[in-house]
Amino acid sequence: MSETPGRHHRAGEPIDDLCRACKTTRAHTIIAVEDGRPARVMCDFCRSQHNYRDGAAARHDPRDATLPVIAESEVPARSDSELERTLRRVLRDELGWTHAVPAEKWRGGSLVLRPGKLNLQEKKWPIDTFFHKIVMVRNKLRTLEQQVNASDMPEDAKLRLQSYVTACYGSLTSFNILFADEDDEFKGSSSEE
Repeated sequence: MSETPGRHHRAGEPIDDLCRACKTTRAHTIIAVEDGRPARVMCDFCRSQHNYRDGAAARHDPRDATLPVIAESEVPARSDSELERTLRRVLRDELGWTHAVPAEKWRGGSLVLRPGKLNLQEKKWPIDTFFHKIVMVRNKLRTLEQQVNASDMPEDAKLRLQSYVTACYGSLTSFNILFADEDDEFKGSSSEE
C-alpha cells in the first residue's frame, strides 16, 4: 500500500515501507500520524519501529538535522548487527516469541473481505500483514500463559485461566493453514504441546 496523495492516514492502518532493520520493503503498521501523513511505523515482520520512509529510501527528517551523517562503510556492521540479532533472540526467547514464517503458497498474496451487500466496498490486506497479526496474537497468548504459570495465585484459579488460554488456542486453529512450520501452529487441548 503506497501512499496516495491527499489521503489521510490513521494510526493502526497497514502501509508498505522500507524497514530499516530488514533492509527491504515490508508491510508496516502506522503507529503515529502527523497532519494525516504517517510519521512513525512498525514493521509487521521484525517489529522494529522507525520514522515513515515514504515506502522507499529514507527521506530526510528535519528533526534529525543535529545528528551526524555516518556513511554505511564507517559503521562496524558486524558488531551492531550481531548485537541486534542477539538482543532480538534473547527477547524472543524470554518473551516466548518465535519467528514464524507463512507457508510459501500464501506469501505475497492478499486477504479479501467481501461484504454480502453489493454496494459496499471490499477490504483487502496483504496476507503477510494479516499473518503477522495472527503471530502477534499467538505470542501474546504464550506470554499470558507464562505469566499465569509463574503467578502465585491459587491453583484452581490458575487452572481456570489456563483452560481459557487453551480454548483460545483451539479457536485459532483455523489459521494453522497459514504457517509453514507445524511447530508454529496453534494447538488446542486435544494436542500435546
